[in-house]
Amino acid sequence: MPERPDRLDRLDRSDRPDREPATPPGVDIVGRTAVVRPVGEIDIDTAPALSRALTHALTYVATSRADRIVADCSRVTFCDSSGLNTLIAARLQAVEAGATIHLANPAPQLQRLLQMTGAAPLFPREDPA
Repeated sequence: MPERPDRLDRLDRSDRPDREPATPPGVDIVGRTAVVRPVGEIDIDTAPALSRALTHALTYVATSRADRIVADCSRVTFCDSSGLNTLIAARLQAVEAGATIHLANPAPQLQRLLQMTGAAPLFPREDPA
């Protein structure tokens, strides 16, 4: 029988076969919009990368290269409270900078999370027509 550790070790999620490797979100400028494109799961492990990308997008707003930020969530497969907290913190920074963060194409799971927490009205939708 394998030896049982005295403490619970943190699950190494990179060993999970059901989890794709994390890809850092990219930031593109489209017209006067900074577009952030997160991919995969947004959780405690990946939320810091999203935070960095949103902060990078906010620098475009601060330098007047963009008026707003759109998070294209079309490739997000899961979002937990860490991801939600990241989005809300970035929204607060955006509001202070006179900008908004819009969400494009959020998956049903993310939409439910936003609805259940009352955060949906904080993020205008930016879905294709």
